[in-house]
Amino acid sequence: MFHFKKEPAPHTDDLLAPVGGQVLSLSTVSDPVFAQKMMGDGLAIKPNEGDSVVVAPISGEVTVAQGHAFGIRRDDGLEVLVHIGVDTVNLQGAPFTIHTKQGKTVRAGAKMVTVDWAQITAAKLDPTVMVLITNTKTNLAQLKVNYQQIASGAVVGQATAK
Repeated sequence: MFHFKKEPAPHTDDLLAPVGGQVLSLSTVSDPVFAQKMMGDGLAIKPNEGDSVVVAPISGEVTVAQGHAFGIRRDDGLEVLVHIGVDTVNLQGAPFTIHTKQGKTVRAGAKMVTVDWAQITAAKLDPTVMVLITNTKTNLAQLKVNYQQIASGAVVGQATAK
């Protein structure tokens, strides 16, 4: 009788852009919590007007689903938080329609949130979208980011777990 060792499913280190727009360094974000990487390393995207759908940057289990922010844990333990806009939590969910829930498994590129950018700009808030590796210190080995204009769902970089 033969016994075959089951290999773990391969995972990708690719990070997809949750929205289309200009990829920026976190250090340029107006909120010091993000700019100083207090919530982890990552990237920011100044979204294109009209790009109202925010997609999952990675595949994994949804750990947070709050409208203005959602988190996903990859199979290798890397945790990614997408935060839509600066201080948008103060809008109490108004500009966001969430299409997922905590505990759900999603694939990279899945529709997560629809955003009404007009409500964010009318409130005079910064619409920049942050992609943060919240367990940077314990789980991130390397982060590579392509700082350029990018389409939603395109590969924006790679995050390699330890």
